Amino acid sequence: MATLLRKIGLIRLHNRDTEDPKHHHNHRGGGGGQQSASLRGKGGAKNGGHKPQQQHPAGGAGDASPGPGKGKGKRAAELAQRDKPPQPAAGAASGGGPRERAAGARAGPGPAAAAAAAGGSLVPAARQQHCTQVRSRRLMKELQDIARLSDRFISVELVDESLFDWNVKLHQVDKDSVLWQDMKETNTEFILLNLTFPDNFPFSPPFMRVLSPRLENGYVLDGGAICMELLTPRGWSSAYTVEAVMRQFAASLVKGQGRICRKAGKSKKSFSRKEAEATFKSLVKTHEKYGWVTPPVSDG
Repeated sequence: MATLLRKIGLIRLHNRDTEDPKHHHNHRGGGGGQQSASLRGKGGAKNGGHKPQQQHPAGGAGDASPGPGKGKGKRAAELAQRDKPPQPAAGAASGGGPRERAAGARAGPGPAAAAAAAGGSLVPAARQQHCTQVRSRRLMKELQDIARLSDRFISVELVDESLFDWNVKLHQVDKDSVLWQDMKETNTEFILLNLTFPDNFPFSPPFMRVLSPRLENGYVLDGGAICMELLTPRGWSSAYTVEAVMRQFAASLVKGQGRICRKAGKSKKSFSRKEAEATFKSLVKTHEKYGWVTPPVSDG
């Protein structure tokens, strides 16, 4: 019996010597406590059938933690989406919104718009060339017709060989007029006028002014400007020829009692183109406001 008791005591001492050190070792290191706690957690989960809720920091990816594989896949997808370059908006392909259209306008016209603008600039150039051709053909014909006049009523000299700038000599006026007498007394062979033809002649009138001699009355104004309605855009017709205009002017000189100026100090003063242009512009405004007086048919 005593032998049996001693054996039991030895067994207990053996268990104390073998288990207690492990127990104390685990308790000191802390690892065994965590392991036993995790074991107890597993056991509690098995027994209670309920998992503890996991706490997520603010701003986490979700409100529940997915499985290991799914969580990694979702995180990878988020990173890939973040690293993608920004895609243009759908409205950009179809013209975009107001801001996009404004930005495009500031960037300047595209190739198509530039080509259209270049094509548009060709139209005025072609039109100008056509007008120049029409003017040249008309003036060449006018020169030929004047050269064939049998009565030598007028003659033409080109200024600096320009077809569009003429000096016209009026050789004849009514021989019963005082102006004709003045021409005879002063040995004036002709009345010299200058005509310049605009780009759109014959659809616009020439600018005509008297150069010499210095005349008074006869609808000749300061600078040698001529007060005639047919020389204005309102009274002009493309059917008028230079010869017809000069014949009308000769008649107006006689009707207006035109005379050659013989006043001392004034008769030698030459006319000025600048003054003539300013005077003509002023008289046109006046007549457009108050109208033109049409002479009777009996007056020619």
